[in-house]
Amino acid sequence: MKTRDRAVVAAVTVACCVAAVFLGVRPVPSLAAVAVALATLGCRPRSHEWTGAATGAAGLLLLVATFAWPGRGTAEGSVWHLVAVGAVLLLLTAAVRRSPRRRLLAGGGLGAAAVAVWTVPLVPDASFFECLGMIAFWSVPVAGAVVVGGYPRLMEDRRRQAVLAARRAQQLELAHDLHDFVAHDVSGIVVQAQAARFVAQHDPAAAIQALERIERAGLAALASIDRTVRMLRTSDRNTDGDGYGAAGDPTGARTVHPGTGELAQVVERFGETGDVRARLDLAPGVTEALSREGAATVHRLVVEALTNVRRHAPGAAGVRVVLSTDGTTVEVSVTDDGGRGRPAHLPGLPRLERGTRGGGGLLALAERVRAFGGTFASGPYRDGWRVTAVLPATGPHATAS
Repeated sequence: MKTRDRAVVAAVTVACCVAAVFLGVRPVPSLAAVAVALATLGCRPRSHEWTGAATGAAGLLLLVATFAWPGRGTAEGSVWHLVAVGAVLLLLTAAVRRSPRRRLLAGGGLGAAAVAVWTVPLVPDASFFECLGMIAFWSVPVAGAVVVGGYPRLMEDRRRQAVLAARRAQQLELAHDLHDFVAHDVSGIVVQAQAARFVAQHDPAAAIQALERIERAGLAALASIDRTVRMLRTSDRNTDGDGYGAAGDPTGARTVHPGTGELAQVVERFGETGDVRARLDLAPGVTEALSREGAATVHRLVVEALTNVRRHAPGAAGVRVVLSTDGTTVEVSVTDDGGRGRPAHLPGLPRLERGTRGGGGLLALAERVRAFGGTFASGPYRDGWRVTAVLPATGPHATAS
């Protein structure tokens, strides 16, 4: 609480107490509780942080007026007690809506208890069960104050969590894009740089060609980074202050993910950035059998598998990408030969350095394929390595199983 807010609360409370003394109002603590409520609500929105403490203070004053102040059983005292109860309920509603949880538990609990038991001294001959009945009756408005203040807070918390989850999903999506596309081009640059260094002394013309391929791969990597940056800027522009897009999409604007139509270009670029023979076998009907999400999954799988060939099997001489369908499922496989068929005069390139957590991309792809309803497998195949995924055909021309 700031100094000026303390001054407002103190001034209003003292003024009400002085007025109570001069007017002959007996339950001064009740009027002080009303003063605390008026001062707190008058200091909004600055008072949001200490509304819980103000509720506790008003509840404590109400308890004093109920059990320890002279004249608590008179009609005049009961009227002012009722006014104080209304003030405490208002403070409790505001505290449940805005106050930090720790202050709410302490101050709000004290205020709720003061409201629930304020009628007990009014019936001194009441039995135990009658006292319980009065406490239960006055607990109903307490529950109403909690509901009125808590429901908007709950909705706001849920909306905030939804925004955080959407932003987290967007961050993961961007990370996947960088991993799938930029890493693919950068790995090609590294391979070409190694090849250029190897042949520079013996075949300068081949080194020049490698440099040209490095340039193309670098431009492709820059284009991928530019697309990611544009997506970030577009998302920020199309997102309001609460993190929701103009059309109500919590993830903001998204870019259209590539699908099977770009696989030929991916495989061609893979072959151009190295001396690996890359081949794509795309069976008829595959594109029509895949939905947009399925095509994006296939594209990611192929790019990730080719990137792993660059990273972990630099000696491979040939890679084959096969997509086939039987109408109900689409099978994708990426197989490298592990170096079988490589010319003897062209030794394999040295293995690239790998981090301690390699293979994370395939793990993420396996989770994505299984979440899509498919199966995923990877492992040794003959002299090389094979990555295989079977996805359900969910496109417009898929055949019902």
